[in-house]
Amino acid sequence: MSKGAAKPPFARVAIIGMGLIGSSLARVLKRKALAGAVTGCARSAATRDKAMELGLAESMHEDPAEAVRGADLVVICTPLGTYEDIARTIAPNLAAGAIVSDVGSVKQAVIRDLGPFIPEGVHLVPAHPVAGTEHSGPEAGFAELFEDRWCILTPPPGTDAGAVEAVAAMWRACGSTIEIMDPAHHDKVLAITSHLPHVISYTIVGTAADLEESVRAEVIKFSAGGFRDFTRIAGSDPIMWRDVFLNNREAVLEMLQRFSEDLTALQRAIRWGEGEVLEAWFRRTREIRSGVIEAHQAGTFDAREPEKAATPAPDPGTAGRPEE
Repeated sequence: MSKGAAKPPFARVAIIGMGLIGSSLARVLKRKALAGAVTGCARSAATRDKAMELGLAESMHEDPAEAVRGADLVVICTPLGTYEDIARTIAPNLAAGAIVSDVGSVKQAVIRDLGPFIPEGVHLVPAHPVAGTEHSGPEAGFAELFEDRWCILTPPPGTDAGAVEAVAAMWRACGSTIEIMDPAHHDKVLAITSHLPHVISYTIVGTAADLEESVRAEVIKFSAGGFRDFTRIAGSDPIMWRDVFLNNREAVLEMLQRFSEDLTALQRAIRWGEGEVLEAWFRRTREIRSGVIEAHQAGTFDAREPEKAATPAPDPGTAGRPEE
């Protein structure tokens, strides 16, 4: 560090998992000098080698316990189902005063699985950057991923305010807007805004795959924008989404039940030719879509051009996937 350079907010950041989110965070930390050093962890030797080749970290480790040595911030960027084992492994090596955070899409489960293993004097500040694409791996990341996106923090009661602000400041530096939210409320909100759309996408694409071969071929050939969006979402990481659904099952099942009731009402209106009912329904949902655009959460990412940040999509455009 040069004599006149500002001291980075964190001396050492350990990123456990170098997929889309982890590698994107590493890129921002490097670009904006938010960490004196970045260490990473990945199970796959190929991922570790690629991360080093891309300059994402000063060192990469297979063992999470080694990756977190000396880190004042640890960010877990792996599927939710791995959290408890990771917490058990890293706990003995966490430095006094360190912050442990994450990027998971379900927050009550994070507190449940990490909380019991966080040593005294170490701070747990769960976070959820509401950003992503359907791509994965260290090569999929890009520094602009978090720009103009929400990052929701769900600190447990009694969490050190300074630790919460340190995590919030990091995500603000990444370009995100911060919201502090109760973990249970977060899980219910995300069940409808992210988790349910993924369930629906997986189902629609599965339905198309089960059609007779001649029809299936035409579906692929004549896919319009709406169906392509569903296939894009359905292309998301299967393990990650398996863990999301299982760890937020109550909220997801509640939203699925509500959706099923609405779907039944629409089926009835179509069956009986109730055009006024359909039009009223579509007008109402169009107004909701307009509200989403006004809230700046209907952006799209072109994963082939990672230098592009989220940009508003024209109505009636296609909503960018808000989830990792």
